[in-house]
Amino acid sequence: AMSSPLATAVRTGVRAGLLALAGVGVLAGAQAQTLTAGVLKVGLEATYPPFESYEGDKIVGFDPDLAALLTREMKLKPALTDIKFVNLIPGLATGQHDAVISGLYITPERLAQADAIPYANTGAAIMAAKDGKVQPKTEKDLCGLKVGLQAGTSWVKQLKTLSDDYCKSAGKPAVTVQEFPTAPEVSQALMSRNVDAQMEIAGAAKMIVERTKGRVVITSPELVYPQTLGIYVKKGNTALTHAFEGAMAAIRKSGEYDALIKKYDLAPVAAK
Repeated sequence: AMSSPLATAVRTGVRAGLLALAGVGVLAGAQAQTLTAGVLKVGLEATYPPFESYEGDKIVGFDPDLAALLTREMKLKPALTDIKFVNLIPGLATGQHDAVISGLYITPERLAQADAIPYANTGAAIMAAKDGKVQPKTEKDLCGLKVGLQAGTSWVKQLKTLSDDYCKSAGKPAVTVQEFPTAPEVSQALMSRNVDAQMEIAGAAKMIVERTKGRVVITSPELVYPQTLGIYVKKGNTALTHAFEGAMAAIRKSGEYDALIKKYDLAPVAAK
């Protein structure tokens, strides 16, 4: 490889130029090599409203809406494929799909297998019965309360840690976690006063409030245990990563990103 100062300057200049163009979204599509020319194959698991779920035979939700905006900027046609959850990330390396946009948190385990572009922030919301005796605003208000959770969620462990580390050292009573098979069963327990509070991912919490016709209310003004969602691409596919970043910049500029984030009750990620 050329290593003279001039060559380095040329390389740096070219890279800066390409990135600047990608930022405008002009070259974003032209640079990205996809499995099928002109098409972006997106892997998702369509059982997770409001991110993706079936409406008849159509996959709808935040991720399909976002994919439509990004592929428009990338001059590609989106092809959504419903894939088993366990095959989403491995499918990038095996060439099943170009990208995964499926409400997935960015985690060290996943980053070991694929590259990620952050696209939204989310977290949990705390809910209580509308006329319940407590209206917890943050997780720290949960000490001494009975909290209903869906079994297997990450919050089971987080609330145990909170109880052991924070509540005890602050001289407050422990958090009592009660696990239920499904989120609606937790809401039922909340309305019949068997638990004091419920914790659920923010988008789902909003649906619970609607479904219970306001008998359950969201009491936390800010997201609890926030996490970042990522678009995943095959490890080392920098052209596609840059194309996504350029498209994200374009839909931020147009205001469409913020409108979509607001529509689905998510929080934006900081501009790159």
